[in-house]
Amino acid sequence: MTYPVDRRNVIKSMGALAASAALPFSMPAQAQKKPTGKPIVIGLTISQTAAAGVADHGDHLNGSILAMEEINANGGILGRPLELKPVDVDLLSPESCQAVVRKLVDMKVHAISSPFLFVPIPAMDASVGYKCPYLNGNTQRAATDLVAANPQKYGHIFQMDPSEVYYGYTFPKFLEDMQDKGGWKPINNKVHIVQEQIAYNQTISRACQEALKTSRFELAKVTDIQYPVQDWGAVVRDIKKTGAGAVMIDHWVAAEYAAFVKQFRANPLKGALVYLQYGPSQAELLQLAGKNAEGFVWSTVLGVYADEKGRAFREKYKKRFPAKVMGLCYTGSGYDIVNFLAQAWTAVGDPDKFAAVNDYIRKTPFRGVCGWSYLNNARQEGVHYPVGTDDLEKGMAQLYFQVQNGEHKIIYPNKLIETPFKPASWM
Repeated sequence: MTYPVDRRNVIKSMGALAASAALPFSMPAQAQKKPTGKPIVIGLTISQTAAAGVADHGDHLNGSILAMEEINANGGILGRPLELKPVDVDLLSPESCQAVVRKLVDMKVHAISSPFLFVPIPAMDASVGYKCPYLNGNTQRAATDLVAANPQKYGHIFQMDPSEVYYGYTFPKFLEDMQDKGGWKPINNKVHIVQEQIAYNQTISRACQEALKTSRFELAKVTDIQYPVQDWGAVVRDIKKTGAGAVMIDHWVAAEYAAFVKQFRANPLKGALVYLQYGPSQAELLQLAGKNAEGFVWSTVLGVYADEKGRAFREKYKKRFPAKVMGLCYTGSGYDIVNFLAQAWTAVGDPDKFAAVNDYIRKTPFRGVCGWSYLNNARQEGVHYPVGTDDLEKGMAQLYFQVQNGEHKIIYPNKLIETPFKPASWM
């Protein structure tokens, strides 16, 4: 993992780091007293050594550190200091996911913050005997369906963002919007899905195929790929042979996306809109692909807005972690989870009252830098905008970006747009 600051120093100094947050309640203007007493502890599942996911997990940790520093600088929570305890996890291993949560439970943490685990259910099961608040960005409907089916067992588990199914549901709507605006003139109304084999990507593909049936677009072909993708040459040739007007690369690894965009640009399908599901949110895409990433489109159901609140966070984050490229997803999620927990603990008055804190989180909408989390539903997952609700203030917006001039710019939804879609050079 590439950290904006040295990872070893971050972890060594974790207990000493101090923080402040844009909490909904007002902080007094005068200087705050230094927090004292027994720390309030958030345990984090942070992948540092696994083969994949470390970039997002590093973003989540950094966002959490920023929130902690802000909170502690403003007097802590209930006068007590906030402390983070990250534990390494292999997010692809059920055994590791379960073991890391058991370790946090043994530490008697007051809450668990997790960016995502590809096998979240074993981790969920490891927490049920303890039931501290467990906030995550897993983006998995299978996990939230389990919460809905077993509210007594999993009532302490909250997914801040909407589930992955919305990547599929929203894609045809996005295509229609781009066409209606006139910025994209599709060569035909066909969609080619290139899908990876993990359950997350398969769920997205199925949802997209279903949504296409009620749209003006139609499925052209589904092509399977298997992580890790060593060579995209055969995929690029298949894309050209199929000739669909829109291509969804339903994958998730930024470094492999970087290889794809280079090979596609060398042998493009002229006129095609090419969408890369989620992975370009990771800094590696721009770092590895450079100018080759220009024109490609991607989206995330969990992303930092570019509104006033989002811009302020971006500036603070870049100042604290002056990396070349800031991740636009889990940086904000880590920051929001810490602030939401701080708000809940302050309202309840005691972080050890898990049931009361969980009830507050469930019933209280939270507006973070990634939009609104409304969790008072059976699945206890964020409500999606624009599919789950048509009110931007009642849900979390799925953000569609395009790489323009070396930066990620929001091109959809319309209420949050930074810049219009621009036809890529191969168009």
